[in-house]
Amino acid sequence: MITDTVDNPLPTGDPMIKALLERFREGVCHVQQTRTGLPVLWVRRDSLTDMLSFLKSQPSPFSMLYDLSAVDERLRTHREGLPPADFTVFYHLMSVERNEDLILKVALTEEDLRVPSVAPVFANANWYEREIWDMFGIGVTGHPHLERILMPPTWTGHPLRKDYPARATEFDPYALTVAGQETEQEAMRFDPEHWGMARERDGVEFMFLNLGPNHPSAHGAFRLVLQLDGEEIVDCVPDIGYHHRGAEKMAERQSWHSFIPYTDRVDYTGGVMNNLPYVLAVEKLAGIEVPDRVKTIRVMMAEMFRISSHLLFLGTYLQDLGAMSPVFFTFSDRQRAYKVIEGITGFRMHPAWYRIGGVAQDLPRGWENLVQEFLDWMPPRLREYEKAMMENALVRERTRHVAAFNTADALEWGVTGPNLRATGCNFDLRKQRPYSGYDNFEFEIPLGENGDVFDRGQLRIEEMRQSLRIIQQCVKLMPAGDYKADHPLTTPPPRERMLQHIETLITHFLQVSWGPVLKPNESLQMVEATKGINSYYLTSDGNTMSYRTRIRTPSFPHLQQIPAVMRGGFVPDLIAHLGSIDFVMADVDR
Repeated sequence: MITDTVDNPLPTGDPMIKALLERFREGVCHVQQTRTGLPVLWVRRDSLTDMLSFLKSQPSPFSMLYDLSAVDERLRTHREGLPPADFTVFYHLMSVERNEDLILKVALTEEDLRVPSVAPVFANANWYEREIWDMFGIGVTGHPHLERILMPPTWTGHPLRKDYPARATEFDPYALTVAGQETEQEAMRFDPEHWGMARERDGVEFMFLNLGPNHPSAHGAFRLVLQLDGEEIVDCVPDIGYHHRGAEKMAERQSWHSFIPYTDRVDYTGGVMNNLPYVLAVEKLAGIEVPDRVKTIRVMMAEMFRISSHLLFLGTYLQDLGAMSPVFFTFSDRQRAYKVIEGITGFRMHPAWYRIGGVAQDLPRGWENLVQEFLDWMPPRLREYEKAMMENALVRERTRHVAAFNTADALEWGVTGPNLRATGCNFDLRKQRPYSGYDNFEFEIPLGENGDVFDRGQLRIEEMRQSLRIIQQCVKLMPAGDYKADHPLTTPPPRERMLQHIETLITHFLQVSWGPVLKPNESLQMVEATKGINSYYLTSDGNTMSYRTRIRTPSFPHLQQIPAVMRGGFVPDLIAHLGSIDFVMADVDR
């Protein structure tokens, strides 16, 4: 039982938070100061559900459960002033209407490792609660279906616990016997009754169809089990985890610098866009302010990858609708984007080019001409895509008012990015919460009207136009200066300085052999990534590596929403919807 009282000042004068404190005075036990930039309240477990309901029911509500995860606190040495806890579960709430966030934390002991399910309050809590059970072994009372979600159903142990090994060499050699293979295959068999599904209606049996995990329209190793009445989808169960590689676990054994390449592989179509929230979160922890030139270079390359990712989306989206030619055109244009990316970074899909405090190297000579060539090429191509594809009568017939959902539904399921803006909700972090100098650029936020398959496709074409506007401004207004901050915790100092000053030589040696040591604290950075809002929540324990790295990706909640959208729809509409979501499975499974 936590008995602390609220003993430090609230980091905001928000009336709603004050109202929360007044109404649940006994339910709030601590206010934590962090570098997240958000109010962080530790609350009592028995008050959690009522608090979430209160925050969601206000006139300007916290209408989205943005993230829900946990921390194994047992090996954390710097917890001064925090409530005692063996494990912590945190709930990150977002208010689009207020443009504000709030984090609630619940402290748990090993002897009583459980929290109440908040799925009745926020529908998208379902998968997040399954994840904390799967990864940490935290029980969720009242959950409608508490099963493993990322690991196989036969798995033993909870991988994000601190006593769970982080390296393959710490395990016994793996062997799969014939009997073991049969056990694993049997565990994958779908049992409708286990998921509360009837096998028949009015004397007619339903068909249960496996779509995936190797179906081309599944866009990766993703399985959907469909309950069908003819072509009608009565219900469906998304099954993820086939692509799980443990990026959050890997962060616990990589230095702050050496984890950067792993971020590229999360949304593997996003390239340096994945580096951005991570390095910004580390820079918050380290107190590093980067030069304006670094900010502008980062914005330019992030927007290049937004265009590259959207081109990949557009080709596969139309391919899912039955058009075979567009993917060849979009991939050809994508190669032009990669020509620019490779010319500047030296790499294509996974440059891992951003660094803590800067970028890997300065822009090469002639970069302006390389980028301008792409900027001149793309606008006519986008118009050609609209004329040949989006204005095509067959495309419109297949996409208009198909798999539509409104803003309220989107917020309920944690939908962000283009899929949220397609409903008409004007929320883009680049405008609402500018980072990396986005407030210095002029661009518009495209919006949809119907939140359907068509709007989700058309909107991304408009987003590419706005990205071109941003990149053009980067070319014209690129600031002078250094490509990295002059800070001891950033990238190693230039070689010429290293050879001249002993202090610089020592710094270089420590950075390369050991890595930076960041003071104990917590930081969070959210960015408007290619597929929605992506964020890194970092916990430092005063070491050369992260104590806990939480990666919140947009595709995870987007797939969870599929059954709510597709019940009563038809199989071809499901394929169109999958194409319009724009997801990759590494972004879901991490």
